[in-house]
Order: sequence, then C-alpha cells, then structure tokens
Amino acid sequence: MEINLISDTITKPTYEMLQYMFNAHVGDDVYRQDPTVIELETRVAEFFGMEAGLFFPSGTMANQTAIKLHTQPGEQLIADKYAHVYHYEGGGVSFNSGVSCCLLDGHRGMINASQVAAAINDPEFYHSPLTSLVCVENTTNKGGGACYELEDLREIKKVCDANNLKFHLDGARIWNALVAKRQNPKEFGAIFDTISVCLSKGLGAPIGSVLLGSKEDIRRALRIRKILGGGMRQVGYLAAAGLFALAHNIERLAEDHRRAKEIAAVLSTKSWVSAIEPVETNILIFSLAEGYSDQLLIEKLKQKNILISSMGHNKLRIVTHLDYKEVMHTYVIETLQKF
Repeated sequence: MEINLISDTITKPTYEMLQYMFNAHVGDDVYRQDPTVIELETRVAEFFGMEAGLFFPSGTMANQTAIKLHTQPGEQLIADKYAHVYHYEGGGVSFNSGVSCCLLDGHRGMINASQVAAAINDPEFYHSPLTSLVCVENTTNKGGGACYELEDLREIKKVCDANNLKFHLDGARIWNALVAKRQNPKEFGAIFDTISVCLSKGLGAPIGSVLLGSKEDIRRALRIRKILGGGMRQVGYLAAAGLFALAHNIERLAEDHRRAKEIAAVLSTKSWVSAIEPVETNILIFSLAEGYSDQLLIEKLKQKNILISSMGHNKLRIVTHLDYKEVMHTYVIETLQKF
C-alpha cells in the first residue's frame, strides 16, 4: 500500500465518477456545442455569482489567460513572492503576456492592501512599467494552505478600484478555503474581476479548471484560450468529472483538513521537528531541527511506503487528499509516532 502525500493532484477518478463521465452527453466544444461543458461553466459561474465561465485543461492556462486578458505588454502585475503564477507557470507571465512581476514579501503567501498600494508605480512616471493587475492566491501553495479573510481581500479591491487595476484570484484550492472558513463563494465573485478554480486537486477530477468573469471578459478569454491551444472538442467527458466533483467532493474536504491537523499534532511532539506552519487546510509544511536531513527523512518514510516532498531549506510538505483514506491515515500516524 503506497501512501502518496506529495500533492493533492495525484488523485484518480472513483468508479462512480468514471461512470458519470462515460454517460456524459458531448458535442464539439470548439463550436460551443458541448452541453456538458456549458452546464459545468454555468454551474461554477452561478456558484460564485459571476456572469460566465470557461473550461480549461489546466489551471496554468486559466491563470495565464486571465493575465493576458487584463494586461498589455510592458506592464506589471503585483503578486506575493511565492505566487504560483510567478514560480510554477513556466515563466508564462513574461512569455505569454510580456509582463513583469512586482513581488511582495507577504505573510505565508498572502499580501495586504497597504503593501499593494505601496507597490503601485506612478502612472505618470513613464520610466517604470505601468501597474495594471493584482494577483492573489487562495489557498496559498507555498504558504502552506493559508486562507485569506474576505475583509482583507475587500481592502485590496478598494486599492485596485482607486488605481484602475484589475484583480485576479488564483483559486486553485478555493474549495478548501470555502470549507475551512465557511465562506460564501458569491462574496469572492463580488470582489474579483476574474477567478480561476481547479477541479483536479481537492475535488478529485482528473483534469480541468474553470475561469470565471464577466460575459465580456470570458468572450475575450475564449480567443486567448484558442491561441494557447486550449480549445478542445468532445471534452464533455472531462467536464462531467467536474460536475460530479462539485456535487460530491466539496464538503468532504473537511476530512482532509482534519487529517492534516492530526499529522501536525504528532509532528509537534518530535524533537527532530523544529517548526510547523499553522495548518488551516490540507497542506502541512514543517521544518527539521538542525542536524537532520530532509532527504534522509523522505527516504526513511519511503521505506515505509509513505511519500512526502521537500521544499528545500530542510522544509518538508505533506498534502492530504481524496485518495488518502482513514486506514492510510491511521498507518501514517502510527508510523510517525515511532520515528
């Protein structure tokens, strides 16, 4: 029994999800004739109280489309120094949009309104790039699954509105935040110009993200998606997995959060652990005490059929997910207690 806690992207469709996919009604989505894709886009948009949605093969493509949508070459976006759009999207910000990044030193991947306000370049000072977009991530990946408070996001939105900036949410793990904080998704829809949400992490679909925004923004995003190679034909089979995930896998995220916190509780008793970042959702980041090797711990756990990952600098990451069952959790807890 291999227990993979490297990421929540490793989940596989359940039998029930596969059956739902097999029974999907499909059409050619490039011609906007796939009823299942249209149903998914509509349902996610309504869930967040936004006008329209567009299905994408990946969260990276959805984010990059949003950035292209809101910026012009030579401009600049503001994001946290750990932002996924900067670190883990292949340099797409510069390659696709010709945009630079102003990276802020936030707290666990989260930035605040005063930091954003201070980072905006004077639009009359033509020596600096024109600031046009703010991107935030919720929950944060490198920040250990931290969640924004809605009021903090509203304060950033005020700064954006006052300075004619667009506001994009990389909501790859927004579902975890909604469950952990008991937040209303429509409140997020009221704050952001665009939101990308992922269906293939916590929700367990095999592939897919949805970009949300106004009807006009999504109309324009359709062309950008085509340019990036994201137009797909009978893709309703994949959209069906997203519909199944929305219906069955949101509230159960609380189980992932509980298990992550229980692992953290065990690690907190170990002398070889020097620090554990607060666990709000399903991502647990901890640091090893001086003299201990992250690679050695990874190898020892691998020998016990438990897989975790290193973040460098003697930090390690554990991510709980849909395929991490209670019997596995019991084994992991018992194994760590013996280390």
